[in-house]
Amino acid sequence: MARKNLVKILIILAILAWSFWKLYPTVYLQTLSPEEIDKLKLEGKYDKLQANAIKRGLDLQGGIYMVLEVDLPQLVTDLAKNKDETFYEIINECKEELKKNPDARFLDIMLQKFRERKIPLNRYFGTRLDSDEDIIKQLDKEANDAIDRSLQILRNRVDQFGVSEPNIQKRGNRRIVVELPGIQNIERAKDLIGKTALLEFRMLIDPDVTTEVLKKIDEAVKAKRQKGKVPEELSKEKPKPEQETAKKDTTQEETIRAEDLFGGKTDTTATAEDTTALEVNKEFFQEHPFLSLLRDFRSQGGEIAVPQKNRYAVEKILSDPDIQKLIPPDAEFLWSAKPIPYRDDYYWQLYLVKKEPELTGKYLTDAKVQIGSASSFQSAGKPIVAFQLNSEGARIFARVTGANINKRLAIVLDRHVYSAPVIRSKIPRGSGIIEGIGDMQEAQEIAIVLRAGALPAPVHI
Repeated sequence: MARKNLVKILIILAILAWSFWKLYPTVYLQTLSPEEIDKLKLEGKYDKLQANAIKRGLDLQGGIYMVLEVDLPQLVTDLAKNKDETFYEIINECKEELKKNPDARFLDIMLQKFRERKIPLNRYFGTRLDSDEDIIKQLDKEANDAIDRSLQILRNRVDQFGVSEPNIQKRGNRRIVVELPGIQNIERAKDLIGKTALLEFRMLIDPDVTTEVLKKIDEAVKAKRQKGKVPEELSKEKPKPEQETAKKDTTQEETIRAEDLFGGKTDTTATAEDTTALEVNKEFFQEHPFLSLLRDFRSQGGEIAVPQKNRYAVEKILSDPDIQKLIPPDAEFLWSAKPIPYRDDYYWQLYLVKKEPELTGKYLTDAKVQIGSASSFQSAGKPIVAFQLNSEGARIFARVTGANINKRLAIVLDRHVYSAPVIRSKIPRGSGIIEGIGDMQEAQEIAIVLRAGALPAPVHI
């Protein structure tokens, strides 16, 4: 009898020992500080511990649950073979209809809107021989493919982000559900998942052309202000001759309200800081209401820049349909990815670049985080992302760089310029770097989304 009890006790002890051994990685991981986790990752021990730990869902360890909506209106707009004012009006009507009925199919709404106007879809899509039904089928296939590709790309990003047991599923005809157990940094997860990651290489417009465009915009804004009856107390003041240049003395700057620029009308959605904090020289402002918002740093190796306080006003001016007509049809203004500090303020750089990219990120094969070398003033000791293109991309890159020696090529990610280096020589091997990145975490996220690929359409959380 005693022998049988001993066997039972030994079996129970063995089971308990095995249970404690299996539970150890889970318990041990819960006791680690963020610094200790980083140390284990560097030593290559963290992944093994995590693989042996018990996988817990959102209900046990918390995390992030988000629903993403694929922007089908933007996808359809990108697929259109030509676009005019009527096309954009219809797409905007479809968007408004979709807001009222979020569960409706976008393509059904679009087809209805086109038929109400008696406009065949083949005016904008497909060929002249395609019927509306044929085009809707093609667009439906493209939409489903975009959602499926978005699913795969998001899975790739999350896998590289290091989340254990993520859950990513399609919901309905344009939504994706993402569950990330254990992730507490919501903003970082949003940035990683929501990035379109559209990498483009665009040529900068000639500086002389940029200057002429800025002058035309300035004249148009001045004419609009005069037509809108500018406040009398401002119109009395006359500019001094020495101030009629973008390289003006900024020591006499003072704050003028945005209402003074826009004739008393401001966007109802704008913040108080946006609408009341224009940093300009008051006298120069009367003669040059647009140029007074800018700072010309080109003689110092920089760009046309905009003080933080003036950005809202500049964006509002550049979005005006009448002002858009003054910008060359093959060009557009893009902002820098980050503001640059100068004296006691921050400045956003403004670039006039070609609309059509010379090369896109679809040719990219790899992207890695590195530390900039001492030979580069801009990136020395700072995180950069080094990228590599495939053979076809390398051929295009070599042709573009070889044909544009001493011109500037902007590296654009999601419509923000990270850097715009001067092409000093032909680059034959299809490699380059992205500078202007804030910190190591941002560099890692950019590298992840570039390696995983660009989303076929924007997603909204």
